[in-house]
Amino acid sequence: MTPRRNPGLYPGSVFTFFRGKGRWIPAFAGMAIGWASPAIAQAPAPAAPDYAKPATWLCLPGRTDICSTPVATTALNPNGYGSTGRSSVARNAPIDCFYVYPTVSSDQGLNSDLTPGREERLMTESQFARFASVCRPFVPIYRQMTLGAVAAAAAGVDLTQSGLLAYGDVLAAWRNYIRTKNGGRPFVLIGHSQGSLMLQQLIAREIETKPDVARRMKLAIIPGYNVFVQQGKVVGGTFKRTPLCSKPGQSGCVMSWVSFRERNLPPRGAIFGIATEPGMTVACVNPARPGSTTWERLDSYWFARSTLPVAGGPIQWSTDGAAPTPYLRTEGLVSARCINDGPRGYLSIRTNADPQDKRTDRIGGEVAIFGLFLPGWGMHLADIAAAQGDLVRLVEVLGSASRN
Repeated sequence: MTPRRNPGLYPGSVFTFFRGKGRWIPAFAGMAIGWASPAIAQAPAPAAPDYAKPATWLCLPGRTDICSTPVATTALNPNGYGSTGRSSVARNAPIDCFYVYPTVSSDQGLNSDLTPGREERLMTESQFARFASVCRPFVPIYRQMTLGAVAAAAAGVDLTQSGLLAYGDVLAAWRNYIRTKNGGRPFVLIGHSQGSLMLQQLIAREIETKPDVARRMKLAIIPGYNVFVQQGKVVGGTFKRTPLCSKPGQSGCVMSWVSFRERNLPPRGAIFGIATEPGMTVACVNPARPGSTTWERLDSYWFARSTLPVAGGPIQWSTDGAAPTPYLRTEGLVSARCINDGPRGYLSIRTNADPQDKRTDRIGGEVAIFGLFLPGWGMHLADIAAAQGDLVRLVEVLGSASRN
């Protein structure tokens, strides 16, 4: 694993690359919807977005959009499919949620345009729309680094300017939100993969350096990208003042993890889960119970109509047949445990398989490119899905506390 300094983001920031079989694969690529290989040549960047215009936001409170559209979900229990319901949308929620989606764009060039496609919409629906039941949703459209940037990095293209462009948009959206939309309210940050990288920069530069804003940050949920912390500590590393969450109900802290299947620990040279600097480890906060180092059962929401490859072949979610809705909720099908062992830090995921019951004994989450699963990425695609119900409840509790 070779660190490349990227001085344009903030002093000491690093994009990390994994070298394998002669190609470089950048760590920012979430690839949570699919794989594409657009042309490497960079298209002219579209004009910078004006976040004063509603059209530059995928979600805003009080309007009809992805986040205000109830999501149909069926409970998957040991005895098969159960009840079907739809997510709700809160009225007068006491807290805001600012979400930055991961790398999903298949647009041409290194940066996406500002016209969100199915990828951005589906990712926002699957990772974030449920949070609208407990908070006001804010989702900026940004010129993110695309799936094509993965191929470009493989060809040796310098992605510094592409990263700066993406972060510049997120920064502009954030400043507009704080200036014109927040109104002094408490807020939660939510991201994944590239989105988490962008929020790391935002916390380090725009939040923990500004006490009045930091006081309003109740939580940052930023899995899928390494957060570094001093071994045995909850602060120091990626963030200078903002601690990792270390107990349930704590506010003003960061939740981060990178997921690996049980007994498949991050291998040498892994893109996630191993710190390269002496004395550092990769942060892990258990999403079901912050501070826990034991196995915790997870409340999960799965996209049952995914066409992404899964080790062992497509998942049969239940012996009852096909899933009746696009999303399934499972409680206790999987458990997770935080592990920190020297420089290694990761969330170990266990499937609580029972061959005698009706529901699946397998889940996906590994990343595949051209038919090959990448062991150094772990269960990157399941980072949020595996614990989404737990995360929504954490935000709900913080929102309720802010009313008092």
